[in-house]
Amino acid sequence: MHISHEHQQIFDTTRKFVEETINPHVDDWEASGIWPAHDILGKMGNLGLLGIAKPEAVGGLGLDYSYQIQFAEALGHCRVGGVPMAIGVQTDMATPALARYGSDELKRDFLMPAIAGQQVACIGVSEPGAGSDVASIKTTARRDGDDYVINGQKMWITNGVQGDWICLLVNTGESGDGNRHGNKSLIVVPLDTPGIDRKTKLDKLGQRSSDTAIIFFEDVRVPARYLIGEEGKGFVYQMQQFQEERLFLSASILAAMDRCIAETAEYAGQRKAFGGTVLNQQYVQYRLSELATEVEATRALVYQATEKLLAGEDVTLLASMAKLKSARVARDVADDCLQFWGGQGFMWDNQVAQFYRDLRLHSIGGGADEVMLSIISKRLGMAGGKR
Repeated sequence: MHISHEHQQIFDTTRKFVEETINPHVDDWEASGIWPAHDILGKMGNLGLLGIAKPEAVGGLGLDYSYQIQFAEALGHCRVGGVPMAIGVQTDMATPALARYGSDELKRDFLMPAIAGQQVACIGVSEPGAGSDVASIKTTARRDGDDYVINGQKMWITNGVQGDWICLLVNTGESGDGNRHGNKSLIVVPLDTPGIDRKTKLDKLGQRSSDTAIIFFEDVRVPARYLIGEEGKGFVYQMQQFQEERLFLSASILAAMDRCIAETAEYAGQRKAFGGTVLNQQYVQYRLSELATEVEATRALVYQATEKLLAGEDVTLLASMAKLKSARVARDVADDCLQFWGGQGFMWDNQVAQFYRDLRLHSIGGGADEVMLSIISKRLGMAGGKR
């Protein structure tokens, strides 16, 4: 993937914003378990950073997705993982289907304010009994005249406490014929609608600065015109959204892993042990070098998938590989680097310990490692059929 001067400008603008506007406050946000989404997203919207790959007609910059990848990489300079994740929900998880298939009215009322940073978006797919198994969701939207009436619950919803609307995957029909895919739809649901309860904020191991909620829907009534695209196409739309989500997630932790390795090498070069420094030990040098190589190989995989996406190809296979690889490498980087810090690495406020807590989610959220392996094996013809 060619990195032009314009790509570098997107990267530098985002990194500067992260270092000057986000990083000085992340300790407070981690302690309180919530970030000021409207304030931060409003400032990012003013810089044009929330619609980089969205059409100019809806307030975006109209650039291709390679620029979005540079944005995601730059977010990796954030000292915590929760904020980049929450921003990614706004840019790459809750809005792609709306931008691609939404009506002009939906784009005007929900997409354009999200790109401007005036509204906070959520994506509602996971449920207590249907996290990785998307087809097993139970939330329903029953047509009643000109409305849908929604019942069910969604779990682990990032931005769920303070979001303005949610892109909700629901069942709009029966699956009695065994087709669990053809009865799904995506609907935009304003989160101030009567019948919605989102008071339960989840207490997480990591990513603590992003608010994550359980959202209950009891006879929630929304206009049928809030349907995104066609009824029954929601599963297909969500699978397309997953391609961008997984590329974003993969790119967003590359710089974090680079920094984790670099800071570990610096500390190991100062920490004394066995008559020298820890970095003098050949094993430590080799392992950090191996980890740096793994990160760079992961970056190449993300860039290759992005190139194919720009060429109009289906990148489900490569995006799944990138998601799997980046998450696995992140676990190795965080675990091994923490080990080289010794007791200091086990302290709560240590930066490597922060990575250890935050990056662990990437093997679970956005599709667990096992789901990625299932998709990969099917795409390689090992398990029969495509997903």
